[in-house]
Amino acid sequence: MTAHHSHLPPFAPTKFITDGGLETTLIFHDGIDIPYFASFDLLQTQDGYNRVANYYARYLEIARKAKVGFVLESPTWRANSDWGLRMGYSAVELADMNHKSVRMMADLRDRYQSAETPCLISGCIGPRGDGYSPTDRMTTQQARDYHAVQVRTFAGTPVDMVSAITMNYPEEAIGIALACKDADLPCVISITVETDGQMPSGDGIGDVIEMVDAQTGAYPVYYMINCAHPDHFRDKLDGNNAWKNRICGVRANASRQSHAELDACEHLDDGNPDELGRLYCDLAELLPNLAVIGGCCGTDHRHVHAMAKHALPRLVAAG
Repeated sequence: MTAHHSHLPPFAPTKFITDGGLETTLIFHDGIDIPYFASFDLLQTQDGYNRVANYYARYLEIARKAKVGFVLESPTWRANSDWGLRMGYSAVELADMNHKSVRMMADLRDRYQSAETPCLISGCIGPRGDGYSPTDRMTTQQARDYHAVQVRTFAGTPVDMVSAITMNYPEEAIGIALACKDADLPCVISITVETDGQMPSGDGIGDVIEMVDAQTGAYPVYYMINCAHPDHFRDKLDGNNAWKNRICGVRANASRQSHAELDACEHLDDGNPDELGRLYCDLAELLPNLAVIGGCCGTDHRHVHAMAKHALPRLVAAG
């Protein structure tokens, strides 16, 4: 650990929660149309801005009551060049939306942060292609060059780190980590898995972590798993493998459905919030450095409240 990372999980003196499924909440609960899952686009109007800000505020209240930290993940998962172009954004306009998203996170941090609830700002980066399928795979250098554009928009802003969310093949994850290294920005790599616990590319969780660490000098501060139900990957976390110590965050789906089933689903499968919260207790037993818990597709404040209720006491007790 360096002083540069001392305030970040898992080195920080507190545990953290984060939000749930931003896009699925806005679409299915609030009835808002979000083309391409690009929630950053809502920040163009005052009404959209307020809806997104209110979404985060609900989770910040959970963190405040639980007296733990909170990771403010910017709504920029789709704010990269290809998706921005599909939506009619120029490069300058897209950079402005990334900056506006971070400013929203900074405003929320200033409103809610306290000694008991430190807030971290994470600049969120999503995959260049589909989040569920490793189509049009890039080489590591291609991914490094491509994502460097969005990484550079976060440089000089109040972000504490950059998080690459829903990585579905190794080369893109490695490229983003190297782009962050080039920009001297701490990064988090979050991978997604199918119902068999393997990445959509077929790679194993441990294999990917070891690969990224080997090719980046272990640059990521930590790793996460997201967009999968705990039942899909719990059995892959058995044993005493050293790479498990690098997994410090989980953002699980509410549903046990596969990615393909979720993609075709016209109705939200929000699972059982209390059950999901209890399953995080199992994950806390399996992951010794688990320090960040939150949700992904289908989850909302109920699920994160259940995680805080059931899993946080165990995480805090474990130190």
